[in-house]
Amino acid sequence: MKPEELLEQVIEIATEAGKMIRNIYQQGDFQRDIKDDLTPVTSADIAAHELISKRLTQLTPDIPVLSEEASDIPLAARSHWSSYWLVDPLDGTGEFIAGSGDFSVIIAFIQQHRPVLGVVYVPMSEECYYAVAGHGAFKRHQGQVQQLHSRRLPSSAHNLRLAISRRQDPAKVLRLFREPELCELLPLGGAALKSCMVAEGRADCYVRVGPTGEWDTGAAQIIIEEAGGRLLDTSLQPLTYNERDTLENPNFIVMGTPELAWEQILKAV
Repeated sequence: MKPEELLEQVIEIATEAGKMIRNIYQQGDFQRDIKDDLTPVTSADIAAHELISKRLTQLTPDIPVLSEEASDIPLAARSHWSSYWLVDPLDGTGEFIAGSGDFSVIIAFIQQHRPVLGVVYVPMSEECYYAVAGHGAFKRHQGQVQQLHSRRLPSSAHNLRLAISRRQDPAKVLRLFREPELCELLPLGGAALKSCMVAEGRADCYVRVGPTGEWDTGAAQIIIEEAGGRLLDTSLQPLTYNERDTLENPNFIVMGTPELAWEQILKAV
């Protein structure tokens, strides 16, 4: 089945999981814990993981699911996968716990180590960002569909609107820029939400310094690429999917306008 033939059903699955997460969030009745990697997890993460994994398996029984909440699959077992689902059931668990509302459901479809379909559903606003390779990127909200275009040439090559995590020290990100004083900071929670902000042209870039998993970037990558941007590591090299023992990403940058001289804008290159 072609990725575009799966899109609407994947949106339905993400929406169903998002509604469940929103209900748990609004009720405030959830358990929290700390995983072995010292990141937080809640009963909402686990419930969404179970729902999405079940629904995707029903949709495509022969295609494996790799979820953040069941990621302990060694490379030897997954290296032969030509395609698979890559899922973050609740991106922004820290934001969920803190009560900011900035969290999302992420589902990506990976073929031959490349994202070809991505859905990011935002439970609290009921916005849905999605893309299929070769078909463009879109945002759906309250029955309206908007095609996404990320490119915006700033008045100065260094006058950048920079999406940044509100729970990260800005200095760790700004030190990557040659002229950090010319960056306008736009704080937001959730890695996927900041990538989608770039995809719809509300920010020029998003730089992530610190641990993330491949599930954080799979859907975001195809959405930003179909919107006209790029998602690369901070040495401006492509990210990899299911090609290493670790599923942890390097530091990365989401660029709305790839034509800018990023090798001159960033110190890290």
